[in-house]
Amino acid sequence: MTRRLALHLLFAVCASAIVPLASAQQIIKLSTTTSTENSGLLKVLLPEFEKQFNAKVQVISVGTGKALELAKNGDVDVTLVHARPSEDKFMADGYGVNRRDVMFNDFILVGPVADPAGLAGSKDILKSLKKLVDSKARFISRGDNSGTDQMEQTYWKSAGVKPQGSAYIAAGLGMGEVLNMAAELQAYTLTDRATYNTYRAKTGLAIAVEGDALMFNPYGIIAVNPARHPGVNQQGANQLIEWITSPDGQQKIAAFQVGGQQVFFPSARAGAGKAVPAAN
Repeated sequence: MTRRLALHLLFAVCASAIVPLASAQQIIKLSTTTSTENSGLLKVLLPEFEKQFNAKVQVISVGTGKALELAKNGDVDVTLVHARPSEDKFMADGYGVNRRDVMFNDFILVGPVADPAGLAGSKDILKSLKKLVDSKARFISRGDNSGTDQMEQTYWKSAGVKPQGSAYIAAGLGMGEVLNMAAELQAYTLTDRATYNTYRAKTGLAIAVEGDALMFNPYGIIAVNPARHPGVNQQGANQLIEWITSPDGQQKIAAFQVGGQQVFFPSARAGAGKAVPAAN
């Protein structure tokens, strides 16, 4: 074998070993709410991010309470949730870093078209809940410590009333399943607008209460603190955070529609998101 041929073979072997390393796809684990998953938003956002950053985002879709618990335990790299008091506590306790506002939508109270509690057209959630209790109409709760469930519980506390007995069912299920359950039982439930729009045709439920300032629903994204869990993919988490809050990510959130309606509204500060290049 000539010296020149031997060198060519050596370079070929080295190149074959280097290429897989350079193109290795990184894994980013994301815990998030059922609303972002059920609405179809992630199916629009994540493929674009994955393509740009040579990444695969593994999504665990649960209630906000569980999503934050997974992040607290270091089982994921980043979390996208909607329960600001719980997010603030998560940060204050040192479990998260680099929290950013991402988007917002609103909660709505939905129920049967027949509207047995007579709530249709109201813009006052607390008065409406009192009226619902007085009517003895059935209410289905998420009952899963999700962001929706946490907000619901603050409403009952502020209203000073809550359905009793068989009039109140804590389902312990995701938003889509609860909407289906409310339709089957001809009951009311609290939901985010995005998931409702996705399930509206299937369930036949109607909006009873909307437009109250108390029903504002902001979403935030947080990286898991690597000082707590050194094994997390900190670079991948920050890349996702920077991208989803960048003008590109925010534009895609604004353009996402369900049933011809915009259901999420971007809220990242202008210029906050500057995407981090993918590692080779």
